[in-house]
Amino acid sequence: MKDLVIIGAGPAGLTAGLYAARARMDAVLLERMAPGGQILNTEMVENYPGFPDGITGFELVDRMKKQAERFGIDIETREVLGLELAHERKLVRTDKGEMEAKALILACGASPRKLGIEGEELLIGKGVSYCATCDGAFYRDQEVAVIGGGDTAVEEAVFLTRFASKVYLIHRRDKLRAAKVIQEKAMKQEKIEFVWNTIPKRITGSAGVDGLDLEDVRTGRKWHLPVQGVFVLIGYIPNSQLVKGLLELDPQGFVITNQDMETSVPGVFAAGDIRSKLLRQVSTAVGEGATAAVAAEKFIEAD
Repeated sequence: MKDLVIIGAGPAGLTAGLYAARARMDAVLLERMAPGGQILNTEMVENYPGFPDGITGFELVDRMKKQAERFGIDIETREVLGLELAHERKLVRTDKGEMEAKALILACGASPRKLGIEGEELLIGKGVSYCATCDGAFYRDQEVAVIGGGDTAVEEAVFLTRFASKVYLIHRRDKLRAAKVIQEKAMKQEKIEFVWNTIPKRITGSAGVDGLDLEDVRTGRKWHLPVQGVFVLIGYIPNSQLVKGLLELDPQGFVITNQDMETSVPGVFAAGDIRSKLLRQVSTAVGEGATAAVAAEKFIEAD
């Protein structure tokens, strides 16, 4: 039986693995694809401390992986198919067999909700972004579009006014879903133009985004909006299917934890974007991964 199984090798999982290895725990880190998570889709990370000139998402996660492996964490390519979360043992079923552990850290992440329109997949990282905080600075003095009408979309539209010359906020309804105080802040921004009752139909461009094909949902009118960036901010989908019915989740399906990353089941911890929380960034994921590993170590010692 392992001391600890960590599911997911994004920044949270890799940091948890680093701390677990340094603590000399018998731990394994499982990842069904390449380590890195969403950060692999980020061309340049400019807001992670310690890199004043920025660093590519690939290079940052590669450094994290090498550092964790240097301390001896075992990273295995496995897809987790199911879990049993008894107090005395956690059973992890994978495509390569079963394993047992005394504790478990969920670092499975979340996926941005996509539009599912033509041009979106082709231009991810080339003008299509799901995080204004991450990529906004690349659009200095350019015109961009934000898709969405909730708190995140409106807040990020306001954030983008620090860089962009114009921000089009495109929403399928005639009023926003965001909190009133956030709406008021956006309404005061001269750089923000609201495009109501409108949906995107296609993102255009080849080497980079050059515009959006739009449609008015009331009249059916179609037109083209030239922009250099498209920020899709219509929510995140937590990768929490494994623990539905096993752990306490919030209404959106994110895992609820306390400040020590403990979930509703003793010995099961969660870190990173899968958690119910305010901010989903590399810096928060790293801190949570460290906390989860230390909390898991204390749980094992006390058991």
